[in-house]
Amino acid sequence: MPDMLVPLYRLPAVPEIPEGIELRPARPYEGHALLGFVAEHFNEKWVSEVTVAMAAQPAKVLVAVEGGRCLGFACYDVTARGFFGPTGVDPAARGRGLGKLLLLGALHALKQDGFAYGVIGQAGPVEFYQNTCGATVIPDSEPGYYGNSFA
Repeated sequence: MPDMLVPLYRLPAVPEIPEGIELRPARPYEGHALLGFVAEHFNEKWVSEVTVAMAAQPAKVLVAVEGGRCLGFACYDVTARGFFGPTGVDPAARGRGLGKLLLLGALHALKQDGFAYGVIGQAGPVEFYQNTCGATVIPDSEPGYYGNSFA
């Protein structure tokens, strides 16, 4: 999967948040619940990255919450400076626009932190990122920043 570059100075607006959904930074006391959510629905490597995102002050992870239940998350500026991800939406909550909401919310946070460009590392759904935020594939970026891991 390639890395992608996003020009943050021409981001579209964050879409309207659906009724009943709250998009916000994760709160410190929610760390254990968020890590459990990531472990249940995704993978251990992402648990490590979300742990780092939660340690930042303020946390560098946005969550989409409905009725006290986490539906999705998006980390930013964690894997490396200016990077977006990891991100994920509960499989049962997909198709509601939460991925787009989390992506654009996190990219706007990078922009507010002073970045002109963001990097989406090991972008899975390339067309989604191209269409949603104008991301372009970085030539010769595979396997990306991550390279080989000892884990």
